[in-house]
Amino acid sequence: MTNRKILIVDDESAIRDMLRVALEMADYDCREASNAQDAHAIIIDEKPDLILLDWMMPNTSGIELARRLKRDEVTANIPIIMLTAKGEEDNKIQGLEVGADDYITKPFSPRELVARLKAVLRRATPNVLGSPIIVKGLCLDPSSHRVTINDFSVDMGPTEYRLLEFFLTHQERAYTRGQLLDHVWGGNVYVEERTVDVHIRRLRKALTVDSHEDLVQTVRGTGYRFSTKAEA
Repeated sequence: MTNRKILIVDDESAIRDMLRVALEMADYDCREASNAQDAHAIIIDEKPDLILLDWMMPNTSGIELARRLKRDEVTANIPIIMLTAKGEEDNKIQGLEVGADDYITKPFSPRELVARLKAVLRRATPNVLGSPIIVKGLCLDPSSHRVTINDFSVDMGPTEYRLLEFFLTHQERAYTRGQLLDHVWGGNVYVEERTVDVHIRRLRKALTVDSHEDLVQTVRGTGYRFSTKAEA
């Protein structure tokens, strides 16, 4: 496998099967969803590298799901290829305007799909994938899964690590407890919002080296943010 994870979203099982076979033959790791609700839960939980999204689905359409994903900072950068029988120019423009990266009209060949998918992934892959994130001597290295402060090793649990990684990649923005639960714990995990407070305390305790716990700030009436600026 290439380790590139593709989410196939289509309400027709035969279409999903055809797409999955074509992509697995090209060594992609596939996930499937038959509706927008299930797709959104998988996107939050598994963070696919690309989404193949059918336009026409019951209840919530593919275009509505694409619009929702592009409004959310955490999912906005996941590339989307729209799959549809709609070939008219205005439909293509609408799909691209909501943030789709490409548009393939059915029917299409598996070879064309894989080629277009590879092109979108090449454009979307950041050059700094896996690079250490460093803020004021605090360093999180995704490749080694280690955290250090001024070269001093910092021990923390897996949830605190994921929480810190999310904060470091989404600095200077306040998040509610519910948003943190969705993006760090996953959309299908049902725990109380106060669980976030417990792990925030643990994270701050782990970051007490050289007072780095002050980077994790409480936002009254909202939740938490990670900031290098002094609290107001």
